[in-house]
Amino acid sequence: MDNSPDDSGIRELLGENELLRARAADDAVELDGSAGSLAALDQLVPSWREDPEALTELGNDAGLYLGTVIVNTVPGAAWQIWPDGRPTVRLASGREIDTVELGHSWAEHGSPELSQVQAEAAED
Repeated sequence: MDNSPDDSGIRELLGENELLRARAADDAVELDGSAGSLAALDQLVPSWREDPEALTELGNDAGLYLGTVIVNTVPGAAWQIWPDGRPTVRLASGREIDTVELGHSWAEHGSPELSQVQAEAAED
């Protein structure tokens, strides 16, 4: 992948999140790219924790969706794609957030709350 954080193809690919969108739709949660949608995700009953395969994919999706929301809502935030293909979000302050790692933690344990990560990024 390209290392350019403004590449719209990368942004589109990182924002797909099919399994997360399907689970959210099952609970009438619309993933519209807003901070509010993260708060709605935080309220979902975590039925996926019983399925290890779904847990891994959902963790990836949650992290990529979190990153997409931060990039779209926090001024100066951008995707950073490392040579090994790992996506992170770089804030204007230079701080990097490994949103995929955070998404896995959220899917497995319910913390950190996705909405809290976004709120902290917005304050950075």
